[in-house]
Amino acid sequence: MKPPIMHLTESINLLYVLSGLGVGFLVGMTGVGGGSLMTPLLILLFKVHPQSAVGTDLLYAALTKTVGTLVHGRSQSVEWCVVGRLALGSIPATLLTIAALHWAGSPSAQVTHVISVALGIALLITTPSVLFRHRLQMLSRQKAGSVSPAMTGQLTTLLGAVLGVMVTLSSVGAGAIGMAALIFLYPTLEIRRLVGSDIAHAVPLTAIAGMGHWWIGDIDIPLLTSLLCGSIPGIILGSLCIGLVPDRVQRIILAAILVTVGLKVI
Repeated sequence: MKPPIMHLTESINLLYVLSGLGVGFLVGMTGVGGGSLMTPLLILLFKVHPQSAVGTDLLYAALTKTVGTLVHGRSQSVEWCVVGRLALGSIPATLLTIAALHWAGSPSAQVTHVISVALGIALLITTPSVLFRHRLQMLSRQKAGSVSPAMTGQLTTLLGAVLGVMVTLSSVGAGAIGMAALIFLYPTLEIRRLVGSDIAHAVPLTAIAGMGHWWIGDIDIPLLTSLLCGSIPGIILGSLCIGLVPDRVQRIILAAILVTVGLKVI
């Protein structure tokens, strides 16, 4: 009888590894959330079931962003009070969404349709946050101080709840959408601290959502392993290539991809 590690090694798919490498490279170079690229790729190109694609991508994101959180934590670029406010809304919303999927009979045709539509809508909402990120930063600085600290805290928790539902249903939203909203809510914080906080919050969010999908039965372990084998070196390579392609060109290309894929998924 072969040991489990041998079975896992033999199940690695080279095409999935290359896909992980490509998406990891783009994430490392552009900073766009992997779910915006990986989940549609799995569904449209490799014909992975939407629920399995979402669940697998969530655990994939949790594992990769844990490393990012450790890096940001060591450099003290995480605003933990922001992470706590987000988690206060996102964790209950995630658990309720998983319970709703289970109650609806997941996996089922109806739930698959809901997840596909949610994914398409999330991709379309992500597009303007990618395309107009710099304008959002400028506008947020002009509005700095117009919202009270108490209201900011409440809006942050509400944002967490919205992200909890979106990410659990589609695996998309914690990156680009979450960052765009945080820029508005905390215009005086450095971008690196907002990025660190967003990544740190994504770890428990995607881990809980991913484990919930695993409980339902939506996780493909060999697929997850293959993606990680490619994405880890891909993210490193992409990080080394930052600046090779002009930021404006990156944003236009990514926005076009997100719109096209979002419409096709819907």
